[in-house]
Amino acid sequence: MRVIYINVPVILFLTTFCFFACSDLTDLAELNKNPDAFEEVVPEYLFTNSQLVGAAYNFTNGADGQHFILAQAMQHFATHSEVRGTGDKYFNESMARSHWAIYNTALMDNERVIEAVIDDPQKVNLLSAARIWKTYMFHIVTDVHGDVPYFQALKVVNGQIRPQYDRQEAIYLHMLEELERNANAFDNTLPTFGNSDLFYAGDIEKWKKFAYSLMLRLAMRLTEVKPDIAELWVKKAIAGGVIIADEDIAMVSFEDGPIPHSRNPKAAVLLQQDYQDPQVGISNTQGGKYSETLIDHLKSTGDPRLNVISVVWVDAPDGNGYIYDTTTVLQRGMKNGAFFGEPDDFQTYSEPHPNTILNFASPVLTMTNAETLLLLAEASLRGWYPEDAKIAYEDAVRAAMRHWSLFGDEGFISDEKIESYIERNPYLFNGTFDERLEQISTQKWVSLILDNYEIFANWRRTNYPTLIPTNYPGNITGGTIPRRLIIPDSEITLNPESFMDAYNRQNVGNSFTSTVWWDPYYQR
Repeated sequence: MRVIYINVPVILFLTTFCFFACSDLTDLAELNKNPDAFEEVVPEYLFTNSQLVGAAYNFTNGADGQHFILAQAMQHFATHSEVRGTGDKYFNESMARSHWAIYNTALMDNERVIEAVIDDPQKVNLLSAARIWKTYMFHIVTDVHGDVPYFQALKVVNGQIRPQYDRQEAIYLHMLEELERNANAFDNTLPTFGNSDLFYAGDIEKWKKFAYSLMLRLAMRLTEVKPDIAELWVKKAIAGGVIIADEDIAMVSFEDGPIPHSRNPKAAVLLQQDYQDPQVGISNTQGGKYSETLIDHLKSTGDPRLNVISVVWVDAPDGNGYIYDTTTVLQRGMKNGAFFGEPDDFQTYSEPHPNTILNFASPVLTMTNAETLLLLAEASLRGWYPEDAKIAYEDAVRAAMRHWSLFGDEGFISDEKIESYIERNPYLFNGTFDERLEQISTQKWVSLILDNYEIFANWRRTNYPTLIPTNYPGNITGGTIPRRLIIPDSEITLNPESFMDAYNRQNVGNSFTSTVWWDPYYQR
């Protein structure tokens, strides 16, 4: 807002001038408009912005909550830092709160889109896409917190913004219904967001697949708490049609240019927080490296993804600086919760590949066929999908490995390497239910790296892969891996009645060790 300071003579001049020159007060009102602000909601612009922020929400709006808690807690990354070791050492609870900002950013932008188009029957496709996208963003919020403001969220009630906290069970059932309702509401004869839609450029059929894929994800979340409801909605999702082909994955593309907002935000945050030159692996800002758990798994299974995501920095042959090396034998992960202060051999540990994971021109993958195929493999395992779990599992592995080509030329994995990996690590067709569930869940843990919210959710539901917790001195979880993130203290002040209602009904309150409703450890 522009603030203009004027004195009394100027006011008198303007009053006299307006008496003779202004036909009515609307002329004066025109002078008071902010030329840099939108007077009306532009749905296309706001939807684009909501997709940008929402897709990157995992890192940008919650960089601390995502990278330094979940990526470490899920043992993809490790650190020697105590300050940034929230998920590595279960320390420093205050860092787990910043992701709540999605309410005031991507969700609010999307809600304004919904309000702008809801009464126009000709814009039903815009409304459906926005409501599906709203469901995607809200499912992350409730998955990490449990009971949250949902039905009254983003609305002003009696002049106040103090929404009630809704039970996660009610939220989940409504989200599933929303996905079904809006997938069915699309109309091929009416306008879409077109190029303002960063995922699909307005392609309705692809939006339907996105909706049903998200439905499949949410339905499978209920396997331990409501298996009958899970089965019902899994079958609905499969019948509707989920993402199977590479061309149907939901992703946002970026480019390496001079404009920061055009760059991949996950790469940007990782570089900014830890891996930016001139450190090049020698003394990273926040002491981060890949975890020993991840690197050892990739090496022991002969996984070719190791060489496209991981490097060790070594002395350049000419003695001038450092170069990265992807050689398998050199890759080495740092043990979680093992260090306070930089270890002497810090340089020898693996960290993200600068031309794939840290590539500004790489995409953000929001929903992929690698995930949906693994969900189909699990559905088959449970008897909810008639096709062969082995085929779905192997196709998921192939898709997950192909996706790295989207991250740059150095992400390419040949078909020969992919098939060799599958041959060495066959689907456990004759294994027990738990053995096969572990294999599917562990593959998801590898395939969805950088989507740590989803990995965190699936790990809590299945307890796979098996992760050994740390027990760093002074930790606040009793040496157990966090199972929930913290709602910010501001809610106690701004919305105390609703917050305390939810606090009292969720076991162990508002802490890392409390659980959400669909978590098998939830105390019913």
